[in-house]
Amino acid sequence: MDHFTINNAVLSIGDIAQITQSDRPIALSEEAIQRISHCRKYLDETLQQREAPVYGINTGFGALCNVKIEASKLTELQHNLVVSHACGIGEAIPVRVVKTMLLLKILALAKGHSGVRIETVERLVQMYNEGVFPVVYEYGSLGASGDLAPLAHLSLPLIGLGEVYVNGVKTSAAQVHEVLGWEPLELASKEGLALLNGTQFMSAYGVELVKEGHRLLRWATTIAALSVDAYDGRTEPFHEKLQAIRPHQGQIDVAAALRALLSHSDLSKQPKAHVQDPYSFRCIPQVLGATLDVIKHVQGIFETELNAVTDNPNIFPEDDLILSGGNFHGQTLAMALDYLCLALHEAGSFSERRTYQLVSGKRGLPPFLAGDAGLHSGLMIAQYSAASLVSRNKQLCTPASADTIDSSAGQEDHVSMGANAATKAWTVMNNLEQILGIELLCAAQAIEFRRPMQSSPYLENVLQAYRKLIPHQSSDRYMHPEIKATVQFMREYQLPELN
Repeated sequence: MDHFTINNAVLSIGDIAQITQSDRPIALSEEAIQRISHCRKYLDETLQQREAPVYGINTGFGALCNVKIEASKLTELQHNLVVSHACGIGEAIPVRVVKTMLLLKILALAKGHSGVRIETVERLVQMYNEGVFPVVYEYGSLGASGDLAPLAHLSLPLIGLGEVYVNGVKTSAAQVHEVLGWEPLELASKEGLALLNGTQFMSAYGVELVKEGHRLLRWATTIAALSVDAYDGRTEPFHEKLQAIRPHQGQIDVAAALRALLSHSDLSKQPKAHVQDPYSFRCIPQVLGATLDVIKHVQGIFETELNAVTDNPNIFPEDDLILSGGNFHGQTLAMALDYLCLALHEAGSFSERRTYQLVSGKRGLPPFLAGDAGLHSGLMIAQYSAASLVSRNKQLCTPASADTIDSSAGQEDHVSMGANAATKAWTVMNNLEQILGIELLCAAQAIEFRRPMQSSPYLENVLQAYRKLIPHQSSDRYMHPEIKATVQFMREYQLPELN
């Protein structure tokens, strides 16, 4: 398999997804190797020539920045930094997020402004290519000096410590070193700080959330279209002339998708007895379009970040400068993640309202979509489950970025809480997926009460694939496995492109 070569090219979230999902190995370009080596050589020479303290290189960290460290103890200083900062708690984060996190750290170090040695970056590349992904925990970052605790856990295997996943199995880093014949690295000056400063935890979550957001928004639009036909809804609200006089791009795009999804639907074409539909049907372009606009906005922010250098201090050999600043502060990402969290929640809240309408015994549909309502409860409690998830998401929409707590004896007196924004947005995203799965379950059930009339060819093909997994419910049955299977179907089934 061809390697993906890391150079100085600007990458998109799509590029990152293509690399991580294809299991394509990575390699440093000659240009990247030269940048890294040149920066390290400059740093070594500068430390020999200067006696003045340089933050994090020959000083303590955070509130200990005024403590000068002897040259003979600089390696010990970096080792101590990594082990002391590995204080993550909570659940281990998904391996796919760790994989993205590791790739983003390599990309940042390859920019040649961090002062790390080439062998340190090459070991990270080896870890990525061998599928050695560190165990990183959910909590511990304040999103200010970057993601200190999570990145400490990401870095522990470099020095032979911590735990890793290999082929999905958790093991010790020391055991993996033994199997692969690796020797633990002794970190040189600046290296521990370069590894731990940075926004790669927040950024990795942002990359994965944007990617999943696009996928779930497409499912949300498809399922909403199916619900329109299942509810005997009107299609005039999706007319392009209506969108043209309020031309928000997301609204335009979602309306166009709805028109394509419902094209040639017998159910859509049949005469309607009602003049208008509830907002959860009539306003699909406006609400899901708003979510789409937010996803695209947030995507732009994270695509800037994944191409950035976010550790500290930063080194500029050509200008003979070592600058200590605040590129690790996650405020931009925290606010974007809070915005994305709200947008994903709204898509779920909107979906649950259509589920509620579908099971309410209106428009010729039986109560709770049960064939013999009373004897059978049908999908009554499926709507309860969706409602409980929506309520949970509402609680999670309180912005993390509005909070800050002093840390490091007041040296870090404003923090972004971007890591908490990331993990709660991840929970909202997972809840959204299940809410949409419940709507799909209900819409598919409701369509069966419209037979022999047909929805559009596109939607009927999706239904046909779904029915191979989940049959029509003619009587009450154990529903939990069917909701889980529906979510799995949404993960595995590739929605065809719209014409």
